[in-house]
Amino acid sequence: MATQDSTRRRPALLTVDDDVGVGRAVQRDLRRRYGETYQVVGADSGQSALDVLGQLKLRNQEVALLLVDQRMPQMEGVDFLERAIDVVPRAKRVLLTAYADTHAAIKSINELALDHYLVKPWDPPEEKLYPVIDDLLADWQASARAAEARDGVRVIGHRFSQGSHTIRDFLARNLVPYRWVDVERDPEGERLLKAAGATGERLPVVVFQDGSWLEVPETLQVAEKVGLSTTAKGDFYDLVIVGGGPAGLAAAVYGASVGLATVMVEREAPGGQAGQSSRIENYLGFPTGLSGEDLARRASTQALRFGAEVLSVRDVEGLEARGPARVVRLGDGSELAAHAVLIATGVAWRRLDVPGEAELRGKGIYYGAARSEAQACEREDVLVVGGANSAGQAAVELAKVARRVTILYRGDSLATSMSSYLIDQIAELDTIEVRTGTQVTAAHGADQLEAVTLATPEGEARLEASSMFIFIGAQPGTEWLDGVVARDRRGFVYSGRDALTAAGNGSGPRWAEDRDPYLLETSQPGVFVAGDVRHQSIKRVASAVGEGSMSVQFVHQYLGEMP
Repeated sequence: MATQDSTRRRPALLTVDDDVGVGRAVQRDLRRRYGETYQVVGADSGQSALDVLGQLKLRNQEVALLLVDQRMPQMEGVDFLERAIDVVPRAKRVLLTAYADTHAAIKSINELALDHYLVKPWDPPEEKLYPVIDDLLADWQASARAAEARDGVRVIGHRFSQGSHTIRDFLARNLVPYRWVDVERDPEGERLLKAAGATGERLPVVVFQDGSWLEVPETLQVAEKVGLSTTAKGDFYDLVIVGGGPAGLAAAVYGASVGLATVMVEREAPGGQAGQSSRIENYLGFPTGLSGEDLARRASTQALRFGAEVLSVRDVEGLEARGPARVVRLGDGSELAAHAVLIATGVAWRRLDVPGEAELRGKGIYYGAARSEAQACEREDVLVVGGANSAGQAAVELAKVARRVTILYRGDSLATSMSSYLIDQIAELDTIEVRTGTQVTAAHGADQLEAVTLATPEGEARLEASSMFIFIGAQPGTEWLDGVVARDRRGFVYSGRDALTAAGNGSGPRWAEDRDPYLLETSQPGVFVAGDVRHQSIKRVASAVGEGSMSVQFVHQYLGEMP
């Protein structure tokens, strides 16, 4: 039997409903499944629930979930949640509604970042309640573990330092909890450097949980120290997947789930470019949206659960056909051999080719969402360059912390490249300014970004800013496939019928088999392609996931033809 002290240490699940019978039923169902891990607490009104939250706060007891009825007198559910966010900002928020309240629920998704809404009745709970709560609590536990473990890895450096940015971005994208210690602002930095015996002349210094430390480390060194898998366990696989974005992760999940010996090789972090997205709101089945980080974490966990291997921080430098085997050559000279290979390397952000960019990259100029840098932009003026969804999502998220966010877009209107729901969100935020017909022509600053020069319809202008996040299109990095598979002139990989007619349209060999290539098969039999790196692909997360999943079926058919 749990003691009073141990009960208090359990995170709380708070239910709020003015209908006593409904409230008791919800509490009963929650206790039956979660009672050993969480303390289930009930309240019969919004005000009493706020009082309960105050008591839990005083006891330093965490609140994992708020399950709140919408229709309550004096204070409706959405009004309570709006006030509760300030008290327990990390708690997951669920609204219990009737069918007539759906509009209020959808509105609160947009305005209060509601995590889910449930329509009464929720019976049977095994089908309608528990799966939702399981998922939300898993997300909450992941963030809670990250918060608890932040002192495990500490990164000591300067904010406007390319090396410090590289390590912080690597840890953040690989979901490794860490604490950032700025030597210019935090006296703890000097104390840690002194304890480690480091002079501070070579930064960053990364201090690990076991007390060891590294000066100016490579990401591979850090990966090995924090326990990421960097070396393959097997000698030969059914399927090697190159790239860990949505397409690669989907192929890893489906390949391993049907029994294929599967290994996925990722150069930076699972999730790829999509993993840097602050919010993916149009992904099927997630009405409240999900972050790229959540998608990457869920998919990686799923792939590992089915038995796929995931190798991190491994560059792929070549591909070769050796008889029936397809061999992938890694950057350190080692090789991975398999019956089939899937190319799912996605695309990389196109560089802003202007004076000052190279010198200030990582010193105020960032590509993609750069989650590691976003929180440091509090009360600062920030620039977002680009006009597609990624730029819009980043601007909305940055507006939560920055003093002002300015979107710079060379086109005439965001409507030509951005989804309408994002344009509407941007229009509602007073802290975001949109400048169309505008391009950055130079970046200025000594040790960090200080200002940019703009070409505008009115002429040249100068704009001060300390951070600039760039989303100006993407390009494939497929030079390692030279002479192996056919690609178009921009480097995207041909597949299916396009692989039959590729000669003269790009680089790589022609299809030489008696049969036609499968839909996602390249000009090299047994080598497949999925996701953004494929010629004429649809640049959406859902389509990449679909292609990655579908590729496994073609791999199966290819394997079935082999002797």
